[in-house]
Amino acid sequence: TALEDGMQVQVVAQPRLHNLYGFSLDIKSVRPVGQGSIKKAADLLRAKLENEGLFAPERKRAIPEKPTRVGVVASEQSAAYADFIKILNARWQGVEIELFDAQVQGEASINSIVSGVHYFSQLSDPPEVIVITRGGGSADDLASFSTEPVVRAVASSRVPTVVAIGHEIDISLAELAADLRASTPSNAAELLFPDKADVLSQLKLQLKSLGDTVDIELEKRQSALSEVKQQLLLGVETVIYRKAESLQHAKTLLESVHPKSTLKRGYALVESGSKIVSSVQELPKGAVVDLTLHDGSVQTKVQ
Repeated sequence: TALEDGMQVQVVAQPRLHNLYGFSLDIKSVRPVGQGSIKKAADLLRAKLENEGLFAPERKRAIPEKPTRVGVVASEQSAAYADFIKILNARWQGVEIELFDAQVQGEASINSIVSGVHYFSQLSDPPEVIVITRGGGSADDLASFSTEPVVRAVASSRVPTVVAIGHEIDISLAELAADLRASTPSNAAELLFPDKADVLSQLKLQLKSLGDTVDIELEKRQSALSEVKQQLLLGVETVIYRKAESLQHAKTLLESVHPKSTLKRGYALVESGSKIVSSVQELPKGAVVDLTLHDGSVQTKVQ
C-alpha cells in the first residue's frame, strides 16, 4: 500500500518482548483508514499503475456478446449478487453462472477477491467473462477494490473482466483496470445481456422482412416461369405448325404420284388374270380384261 506521512492507517501486528531488544511489533499488514487517507493512498497507487500502463485503453479486451458461461466473484448473501442474477434472468436465459463466494469488505477481502479472480483464470475451461461485484458502501467498505493486489489480479486475468461497484461516486482502481466497468451490479447484467423482449421483437421484424423478400422472389420466379412457359408453348406450336406443313407437302406429293390421280386424268388400269397388262400382245382373242377407272371398274372381253 502506498503511504505518506500524515495518513491514518490501521496496523495489524504481533507484539514481541525480547530480553535484549525489549518490546517490538511484527507488522502483518498496514492499510489506510478514513476517507482522506484511503483516497490519498488510492491516488498514489493510481499514479504508479498508470505509469505501468495498467489502465491503458488499448489493453482492454472485448467482452463476449451474450456469454453462455459467466464467473462471478461476489458475496453469495449480498444484495449485489441477487440484483445481478435477477436482472440477468429477466433479460436472458440459458446462462451458466458459477459463483466464487468471496469476502468483499474488510482486511480478508483483498486475498478473497484475488483468489476468486485467480480461480476462474486457472480453470482448464474458464468462463467467457468474470464479473467482480458488490453493492455500495463507505470509503472504508470499498477500499479493497483500490488495493494493489486486487487491481493487479483484475488487470492480469486470463478471462475478460467486468467490475461493478454500486452506489459510489469515486471510481475504484479495479474498475479502471477492468475490461469493462459497470456502474452497478444490475448495470453489469444489462451490459452483458440484451433484453430478450427487444431481441424477439427484432427477430419478428427480420422474419417478416425475410417473408416479404421470399414472397417477392417467388413472384419474380413465377413470372419468369410463366414467360418461359409461353416461350416453350410458342416454340412447340411453331414446331407443330412446321411439321404439319411438311406433312401436308408430303401428302400432296404422294397424292400427285398416286395411280388414282392418273386415273382421274382419263387413264385406265388394265388387268388380266390379276396381272397388269402393258401391251396388246399380252391379250389374246377372248381374254377377259378388267378395266379400272378413277370412279370404278368394268370387265370386258377381247374380240
